[in-house]
Amino acid sequence: MKQGSDIHCSSSLIILKSSSTKKNETMPLTPLVYWAQRHEDIYLRVELTDAQSIGVNVNDNVLQFRAQGHGAKGQNEYEFSLEFLLPVKSEVSHKSTQRQVNITVRKEHQGWWERLTLQERKPVFLAPDFDRWLDESDAEMEIREKEERRNMLKASRHKEESFVSLKTGFLFVYNLVQFLGFSWIFVNMTVRLFIFGQDFLYDTFHTISDVMFFCQILAAVEVLNAAFGVVQTGVIPTFIQVVGRNFILFIIFGSLEEMHNQPVVFFVFYLWSTIEIFRYPFYMLGCLNTEWKTLTWLRYTIWIPLYPLGVIAEAVAVIQSIPIFDKTKLFSIPLPEAVGTSISFSYVLHIYLILMFLGKSPDKTLTTVYCIFEQICSIIFDSDLNFLVSHRLFRTFYQLSPSLQAKEEAFPYQEEEGKLSKNTPDTFAACLFLDEVF
Repeated sequence: MKQGSDIHCSSSLIILKSSSTKKNETMPLTPLVYWAQRHEDIYLRVELTDAQSIGVNVNDNVLQFRAQGHGAKGQNEYEFSLEFLLPVKSEVSHKSTQRQVNITVRKEHQGWWERLTLQERKPVFLAPDFDRWLDESDAEMEIREKEERRNMLKASRHKEESFVSLKTGFLFVYNLVQFLGFSWIFVNMTVRLFIFGQDFLYDTFHTISDVMFFCQILAAVEVLNAAFGVVQTGVIPTFIQVVGRNFILFIIFGSLEEMHNQPVVFFVFYLWSTIEIFRYPFYMLGCLNTEWKTLTWLRYTIWIPLYPLGVIAEAVAVIQSIPIFDKTKLFSIPLPEAVGTSISFSYVLHIYLILMFLGKSPDKTLTTVYCIFEQICSIIFDSDLNFLVSHRLFRTFYQLSPSLQAKEEAFPYQEEEGKLSKNTPDTFAACLFLDEVF
């Protein structure tokens, strides 16, 4: 009997131990939690690595947390609850990293708490987060610094927005004035040509020159805009264009009365105004962050025939003025009396003619020629053959033109993995970078 009783007691102890072991194995554990506060927020850092199945919520001012992860007791399920000292908002945010879970709780009312939990005795698993810990005075100083930074940022944004709006307004007004000026020139010349016919070709300078003088003097603003960074464009190309036109207008036409009645004045003025009545409204819409596709197409296509025609017309004007400068000795450079002669201004004009065709902008000229050939190819060949010819033609000009090399991304055809691919549908996309010149 005694032996049977001992066996019964032993088996009972084994059962109790096994049940206790199973209970410990299934009972959730409490992770280490670190906390800090600010006047508006409570920050909790839960020490769990690779946490999964995270559940965080706040009900009746009590935060409930449950997750699976690797904590102080290994890979287990961990949970805890905290009843806050003062009311908090029910919305809670958390972010899990590889090493921990960060929880942010918003206080119902701003203020500094003397402790975190309602019970005076701190829970064993809870400790201060000294990485984020601040005293009340330090926290108030932090708030003031944040407020100052916020105000400074707001002031700088306001100043930047004011500058941007002022710059945009200035550019819009400038482009509008130029558009109106060149539109008046274009319309006036067109109407007079229909009314007076060929006779108007000899009277263009007297009727149009005043407005053209105004527009071209005002164009000097474009050089200043580029120089001071108001617009993102090259200073040198803009300077060359403005000086080149003003040289033709003031030196070739303005200083020689014999040139006032020449028909070439009509062609130069008409070509200039035709280009500008598309360029300036395009810039106006750009100031408003608006695009009109038809205008964009005209803006980047119309110059293809007009650019070489304009260069030819200006060259004709220079050539016609050379004998007049030789005859009148205007702008000639006098030499010492011992030499007994002077250097005629016509030598300068000969050099200017060479620069127009060679030194002024050879790579832009190459690109213009390329675009003209590309248009011809699009008429002669079918789409696939035109695509191939255009691509090979571009590669030839690419080796000769620095601007094409610098702006290769503007070209609509590229080679990818040994195959040709088309990135943009419009021909004029290959020549977008000539924006600062035309």
